[in-house]
Formats: sequence, C-alpha cells, structure tokens
Amino acid sequence: MDHIKKGCLHIYCGDGKGKTTASVGLAVRAAGHGMKVLFCQCMKDGTSSEVGMLKKLGIDYCCCTEKFGFFWNMTEEQKEQAAHAYTHLFEEVTGKAKNEGYDLLVIDEFMSAYEHGMICQKTALHFVMNRPEGLEVVLTGRNPGEELLKLADYVTEMRKLKHPFDEGIPARRGIEM
Repeated sequence: MDHIKKGCLHIYCGDGKGKTTASVGLAVRAAGHGMKVLFCQCMKDGTSSEVGMLKKLGIDYCCCTEKFGFFWNMTEEQKEQAAHAYTHLFEEVTGKAKNEGYDLLVIDEFMSAYEHGMICQKTALHFVMNRPEGLEVVLTGRNPGEELLKLADYVTEMRKLKHPFDEGIPARRGIEM
C-alpha cells in the first residue's frame, strides 16, 4: 500500500442527509485499500446501523459510552458532564490517531460537539493544525466554524431540498440511522 504523504482535512457539513454516509463511504474505501482507519462518533450512542458493519470491516470504532441526549434538551449539569465526556473522547481518539499509526481519522458529528463547547475549540484547532503529516481527517456536522473552513482541503455541503422528516416521518433504521 502506498502511504499518503500529506493528509488532508475534509469537512462534510450542511443541513442535508449524507454527512455520516459520506464519511462511512470514505472509511470503507480507505479500509479496502489497506489503510488503518479510526471512526469516532460524537453526540451519538453507537447504536446506528453502520457501526456493526464498520467493525466487521476491521475499522476501529469508538463513541461516548454515556448517553446525554440532544444538546437542546440537556440541563446545565448534563452539559458540563457531556463536555467532560466528549473532551475525554476527543483526547483519546486524537492521541490514538497520533500514536498508533492511523491513516484516516473520522470524527462524525464533530461540528455539533465543537460548536456547543463539548470539545475545547482551542484544543481541537491545535490538533487539526498539528496532526501527523500523513493523517487524513474527516469532520462532519452542521455549521462548521469559519476557522475550520479555512483550514480544510475539502468542504462538501449537503443541502436539504426535501426530507421525509418534514412530513412527520421519523428516522428509519438502515436509512437515516
């Protein structure tokens, strides 16, 4: 396998469906090429349908084991607990990515954790700017900060034109989750 000389930063953002799907697709492609992949989910509990398949394909997976629910439903105390947990998760995965020779790091729903202060923004920016040279990084979620957009090599915006949720149809296993 040829190694990537300079890892790029990808941002998959927007209000449309497909951010996680795109990051899963890239993770599968990289693993299929023999690359070492670490896939991390923030603000999700590890029960989404793609998780089992990622693991079967030999992709290392992690998420926060504590459940906090949606940010807008959290009490101030829960927000503090969540910030502690997600900061720990971020430090764990970035340390692992740096020290264990990963080729690709995906942090799904990073933008939500970053935007709401669940991950220290200063620490996150330091990692992005000082990541190992060959490490490809994918960050997903809505509303990326301008500072992240400037650092990115790829920015793909998924834009919702129409979605069944707007008609009252809840998320369906295997399709939206």
